[in-house]
Amino acid sequence: MQLTGAQIVIECLKEQGVDTVFGYPGGTILNIYDELYKHRSEIRHILTSHEQGAAHAADGYARATGRVGVVMATSGPGATNLVTGIATAYMDSIPVVAFTCNVGVSLLGKDSFQEVDIAGITMPVTKYSTIVRDVTQLADTVRRAFRIAKSGRPGPVLIDITKDVTAASAEYTPEKPLPVPVKTDTIREEDLRRAAEMIEDAKRPVIFVGGGAVLSGASDEVRELAHRIDAPVTDTLMGKGAFPGTDPLYMGMLGMHGTKTANNAVHRCDLLITLGSRFSDRDTGKTDMFAHQAKILQMDIDEAEINKNVLVDQTVVGDLKASLRRLLPLVKEQRHPEWIRDVKAYAEAHPLRYEYPRLTGPYIIRRLWELTGGDAIISTDVGQHQMWTAQYFTFTAPRTFLTSGGLGTMGYGLGAAMGAKAAFPDRTVVNIGGDGCFRMNMNEVISAVRNGLNVIEIVMNNQVLGMVRQWQHLFYGERYSSTVLTDGCDFVKIAEGMGALGLRLTKPEDVDRVLTEALHAGRPVVIDARIDKDDMVFPMAPAGKPIEQAFDQDDVRL
Repeated sequence: MQLTGAQIVIECLKEQGVDTVFGYPGGTILNIYDELYKHRSEIRHILTSHEQGAAHAADGYARATGRVGVVMATSGPGATNLVTGIATAYMDSIPVVAFTCNVGVSLLGKDSFQEVDIAGITMPVTKYSTIVRDVTQLADTVRRAFRIAKSGRPGPVLIDITKDVTAASAEYTPEKPLPVPVKTDTIREEDLRRAAEMIEDAKRPVIFVGGGAVLSGASDEVRELAHRIDAPVTDTLMGKGAFPGTDPLYMGMLGMHGTKTANNAVHRCDLLITLGSRFSDRDTGKTDMFAHQAKILQMDIDEAEINKNVLVDQTVVGDLKASLRRLLPLVKEQRHPEWIRDVKAYAEAHPLRYEYPRLTGPYIIRRLWELTGGDAIISTDVGQHQMWTAQYFTFTAPRTFLTSGGLGTMGYGLGAAMGAKAAFPDRTVVNIGGDGCFRMNMNEVISAVRNGLNVIEIVMNNQVLGMVRQWQHLFYGERYSSTVLTDGCDFVKIAEGMGALGLRLTKPEDVDRVLTEALHAGRPVVIDARIDKDDMVFPMAPAGKPIEQAFDQDDVRL
């Protein structure tokens, strides 16, 4: 059948099972938006307040569901406003397909109004980016984009379409999406056998879980391996929920703001079993001292990550779930009672803790976990609140913690929360942010109201850029350069002005009442939680130092 380019885009989205698109229209993409309107009963479009918010919403949708998130924007600034969101998805391996439209083919390369080479701009932060100048190539390009986004190590793809292509016609033949094969051809039996031998020889093993365990759906296999070999478990920000935080073998997060227990165990272990982690500098600290007493087994889907940041002793390359399924029959049941006792004794001597009865971020987050029973999807922005959330909200299931781990994007969380709520309207979805981050994305509160996305925004309002101030306090002689935000901004009034419920929280005894009201409000809520500007995140390992040198509040007082 003959269809226009805009119609082909919509039909291809339907082929792929897309039910939700996030975006912001403009002149060059109007033909596609006109078709979206005609198919609004099949594909929901969620209009955000800014293209960056749309990109983060598509990212949050993808993280929460495991499906491809879709975002659309017009040419020029509309397209460039997506870049931070695309880069955020790229750093965390999140499958997103971004559609932008450009000026007509005859106007390309002439500095035309709102012309920009978005395919070139995004090339370093996508798995694939392209511009479509021929309508006969459009359907195949869209189908290829979805396959690339989902295959192997997931990631974002950008398709830029010239406006005349969206208006031109071509023959369209419907196709069912091809199955995306699991990457198993690189899993070698010899590698699995050696990995099993290393595990059998270990006396002090530790399992280190990264985001790859979430992306591959390997939670059950990770848990089975941990209990079969009796190994304590730590994780990255991206790996949270892949192993239950309530499990007795769980030690907490690793790295700069990880627990002293996890950092010490990795320092002392004789085998580090790394599952789907790329050894980020925030996890490893000084790389040549990282787990330097241990042999390291790295299991990862991306061969480019092998020996990139940390030299390892043995690898298994391929889909993590498939690799673990093939490894488990080779692994004998083991017990390490002395090692487990040592780890638990260290944990009892160095617990995470916060001050009470002062109103603090950790206390609010812990009560949120208790009041929800942990049954919530939590997103965060980036900063102290992000680390407190990782430490004090106990995640027990994958795809329930949405955060910018690799790029560290302030302003990420509210858009991501809207994406998750669009996917799961009956679930509790909470974004935990700071006042600095909220200033970057507060315009999306009105998007949540307009689209009936009843998310809860908790603003940890200390009137400073908390994490930067913490560094200035500890390492820059308390010179608080450009980190003070005492401008009289009233977030409750702003929330009410945008149609949301605004709640103020100033005392610890009001935490349960305010959180309960928010959880039962049935509308978007903004909680302005006034915490102290000098509250810090502990433990903390100085950048570039070994993670076992992490210090806490007691060490600072000394």
